Amino acid sequence: MNSSENNFADLLKQLRDDTTTLVKEEIALAKTEIAETAAKLSRHALMMAVGALVAHVALILILVAVAFLAAMMLRSMGVSADMSTFFAFLTVAVLSAAAGTALLLNGLNGFKKEKLIPRKTIRSLKDDKQFIKNNLP
Repeated sequence: MNSSENNFADLLKQLRDDTTTLVKEEIALAKTEIAETAAKLSRHALMMAVGALVAHVALILILVAVAFLAAMMLRSMGVSADMSTFFAFLTVAVLSAAAGTALLLNGLNGFKKEKLIPRKTIRSLKDDKQFIKNNLP
């Protein structure tokens, strides 16, 4: 083996090592990016859970308060006790469903905005590919 063959072998070893390092760094970048996205998704899930809990509590409180008020108003207008209670609960249920739906849709919209695709890693891999194309004979 002469000196030029040794240099070529050394270059190949260096290329192999650099490629291995590059792949490891890209994998690390992808893991980091996916972890960040997962953290955002968990915050959106928590928002949805809190929204559902708030809607549930609101439903109970509003049902009781509005039921008493509406029942009293309907009774003063001559509606029977049973019918006044029915209409009161129906009204409160519709209002609570609207509020709960708004909170749940807000959380769902947050989920739709997040993608589990490691965009930065893909961009970096494309840049690496272009760099290799431009710098290798």
